[in-house]
Amino acid sequence: MASSNPGKLRDFSAVAALHGVDIELIPGFRQIPEAVEDGDTFEANARKKSEHYSRFLPGELIFADDSGLEVEALHGAPGVLSARYAAAGNNDGNSSDEANNAKLLHDAIAVPDAQRAARFVCVISLARDGEEVAHFRGEAEGMLLREARGIDGFGYDPLFYFPELEKTFAELAPEEKAKVSHRGAAFRQFLGWCDRNRVIG
Repeated sequence: MASSNPGKLRDFSAVAALHGVDIELIPGFRQIPEAVEDGDTFEANARKKSEHYSRFLPGELIFADDSGLEVEALHGAPGVLSARYAAAGNNDGNSSDEANNAKLLHDAIAVPDAQRAARFVCVISLARDGEEVAHFRGEAEGMLLREARGIDGFGYDPLFYFPELEKTFAELAPEEKAKVSHRGAAFRQFLGWCDRNRVIG
């Protein structure tokens, strides 16, 4: 896996554990130049990352993801800017979870409760030798709260209410979240592809 985000590594590890699979960070990942994430879609950014990092491990299958939160009333924002929502336009890279959540709550303050539908999106891209070979998209539908709930998770998890379980993603144990999250949905598709192509096992 290609990622420097500890929250993502934790999420994917929890999903993988449910299926008896181990995932590993690319050896020496932090010494590899970062991929440029300037795509307009989750698919584009995931592909940029997987193709970039796969060039550093010839012959190996590398997966990377791009993910974020889309709020319908905000025309899909934060979207692909989810990790840098509060810093967008400042060229300061990613912003803190606290800053991103504060900006999102501010931007959505006038949105009525009945119109606060939101979805988490995750796209996994799989590449070998600089070329994408497959990608997988997972989504989780919920609602944007007006205040944070829960202490687990990361990113927008404390603001994302999942009606089926009547909890935010930050109130779920890792195993619970793995079963219903956008990353879980995308990863299960990825595992299905691996099984059909006899990549694992």
